[in-house]
Amino acid sequence: MKKAARRFAAIALLLLGHGICAMAATPAPPAAPSASGIEQRVAACIACHGREGATTNAGYFPRLSGKPAGYLFNQLRSFRDGRRFNADMNYMVQHLSDAYLMEMAEYFAGLDLPYPPVSPASDAPPAQLARGRQLALEGDAARQIPACVQCHGAALTGAQPAIPGLLGLPRLYVSSQLGAWLTSERHALAPDCMADIGRRMTTADINAVASWLAVQPMPADPKPATSLPAALPMRCGGMPK
Repeated sequence: MKKAARRFAAIALLLLGHGICAMAATPAPPAAPSASGIEQRVAACIACHGREGATTNAGYFPRLSGKPAGYLFNQLRSFRDGRRFNADMNYMVQHLSDAYLMEMAEYFAGLDLPYPPVSPASDAPPAQLARGRQLALEGDAARQIPACVQCHGAALTGAQPAIPGLLGLPRLYVSSQLGAWLTSERHALAPDCMADIGRRMTTADINAVASWLAVQPMPADPKPATSLPAALPMRCGGMPK
């Protein structure tokens, strides 16, 4: 009960910072984001994603700190606008303006926190890990599945301005999100490249690549690449034209 009360208080603070009372029957008109107090106003995010948005590999929630601001902003908009579904996330951001969401995204993108050590241990069989490595580094040309590194960078740490890293994430989170694209439960701005890729993958593919990614160590420089060395293999709506 105490944890739930703290979480509710954090959500209320996030909404109050936007000029919205969490218990109001009707939302107030969108307000400009406050010029200060962002650390307190994102306390609701930290309640699930960990201290300063730097989660560990033991849970479900993804790390926020250090992700490209464009990616975080796109995801917050997708929760607000109904392209992604999570009851807590949809509730927290449903009345927030683009300016407020960008302020949140830039706050977490600007954090530079160390990643926890990644355990190389896995209960996945060697053949499954080998398949996951193949998909991540080579893809599957016969089924038009590009390699993860073609979009997420050679180090798989993402790329500016809007491609997330894939390392340092819980295996359950990676597999569930890929599965959500396979089943059309998750969407992004059109053209939705990940939905197209996800539908070409099987459940076995998803489990394999999630298992392999989850045990990869973080590189010495875990920051997103400033750019990709080549053009994306397909158009993605979340990337600037």
